[in-house]
Parts: sequence; C-alpha cells; structure tokens
Amino acid sequence: MNKKIIITGATGFIGSRLCRELHKKNYSLIVFSRNAASAKSELFLDAEFVNWDYHNPAEWEEYIEGTYAVIHLAGESLASKRWTEKQKRKIIESREISTRCIIEAIGKADKKPETFICASAIGFYGNAGDAILTENSPNGKDFLSDVCFRWEKEAEEAEKFGVRRVSIRTGLALSPEGGAFKKLLLPYKLFAGGPLGSGKQWLSWLHIKDLIQIYIFALENAAVKGAINATSPNPVTNKELANSLGKILHRPSFFRVPEFVLKMVLGEMSETVLSSQKVYPERLSLLGYKFLYPEITRALKDLLIE
Repeated sequence: MNKKIIITGATGFIGSRLCRELHKKNYSLIVFSRNAASAKSELFLDAEFVNWDYHNPAEWEEYIEGTYAVIHLAGESLASKRWTEKQKRKIIESREISTRCIIEAIGKADKKPETFICASAIGFYGNAGDAILTENSPNGKDFLSDVCFRWEKEAEEAEKFGVRRVSIRTGLALSPEGGAFKKLLLPYKLFAGGPLGSGKQWLSWLHIKDLIQIYIFALENAAVKGAINATSPNPVTNKELANSLGKILHRPSFFRVPEFVLKMVLGEMSETVLSSQKVYPERLSLLGYKFLYPEITRALKDLLIE
C-alpha cells in the first residue's frame, strides 16, 4: 500500500498498537514524537521518526505535504498526576494547541492529507446518568467534557481545507497491558476487588482489538466523518463489570470503594471514575462496523484467560 501516514502519540498505549497494525498493512509511517530517538528504540518499527514540538511547526510541517492521513493521538496523560490547576492547563493545551498547530500546517500544504483522525473520549458527554448517549447527544459541563469539546472544535477546522475529519470518542479500552483497565485489575489481584462508588454508574467499554480496528476502519472508509463513539454496543454498570471480573479471575468482587475515598485519593479526577455514561456507537453501527467482542464476558475471557 505504501501510503504515508503521520501519527502522534505513537509510543502510547493505543498508539504503539495502532502503529504495529498499520505497519502490517504496509502503510508508510512517519512518527512525530517529542523524542524521536527514544520513540525509535521503543517502537522498533521500520518508520521515519521526526522530532515534534508542536510549538515549532517550522521544524516538522514540511512532512505534512503529500501524506495520505494524519492520526493525532498525543496528549498529556489524564491519570498521571492529580488535577491541579497547572496540570489541567497542561491537559488542555496538549490537546487544543497541538491540534491547532497541526491543522494550521495542513492548511499551508499544497497537497493536503485526505484524512485527519483525532483522538477524543466519551468524557465529552459528562455524567449523564441512565440516558442513552449517541453522537448527537450534547456535551457535558465538567472539566473533561470541556477538554473534549475544545479538542474536537480544533479538529473540525480540518474540514475547512477539504480534509475528512474523524474524532474518535473512546470509552474504557480493555487491556491488561495498559491504560485505566490495568489499574482497575490490581485490587482483584490483591483479592480486594469490587465496584467503585455506588456501582450503579454505566461504564462504556471496548476491547483494545476493536479500538485499533475502529481507527483502521475510520482511516479506510471515506463514509466515516465527524465524531464517532468507540464503545461496545453493550455497556455495563460498574457493578456488573466487577462481578464479571470476579467470576473470570476467581477473586472476590464485593469490596466496594466508597465515593468519599475516591474523592480523597483522586480529587477532581474522581468525577471521571464516578461518571455514568451509557454510550451507544450509533454511527459505527450504521456504517456497518462489526465488533469483534461486543459482549463483556467474551471480551474479558479473551484478555484474561490464557
């Protein structure tokens, strides 16, 4: 195939897996990284590695010219530090301004990419209780909702240049190798697993293999446009997830973590953990995407049973 694709955030939990799959499909990868040498040694892929400081586009914008697509995954980790005002500014800037800089570089290119795919999250919807959420549902009012809203607004600017734009609103990606799910597994390994908060809040999830395939589906199908929900069509409550994990791992699942403990430990970040989001992937379903793991039990067995 040999179509050139620029990807940011390539060394992350999602990015590293997506790079491997794109490489298998014979795409020619250009990895934008804050430390190109480190990324090259970490990914160990046949790709071009470029030092990327989004504040200095003169150093990298020439690579935009003639590429098939740009996939933008980079952003300050949401879970690495407590959400102080300083950290919140970093989280916003790393998404909003970096996206803006890439779009500006696309605008300057004579031969622009056909597609711009940008990460987002179902945090866009905020805490919605039992309401069924589709791509047409409004954004929420909390910090993470604001981050996602601003992120997607910047990504939308690609459309002004005739570039197809996709914002992938990702739910909880299940993999024992990384991401938030890896942290959720730890209490079960210590025989102390259980629901978080009331356990009644809806949790919208998907298998990591489905997430990677959704990115490729979005890349290779011109009909995929705008925001799409990357979640299984079968969300579960936090308590249902806890019970399923307990059964599959043969561990207790009744040690509930009270809300006040989560708030003490996580601060404002606890809002994300305690939010209820019953998300349905309406656009993916209409476009014909077939989930590899639509049910939670099958997904967890694939991930956790050797």
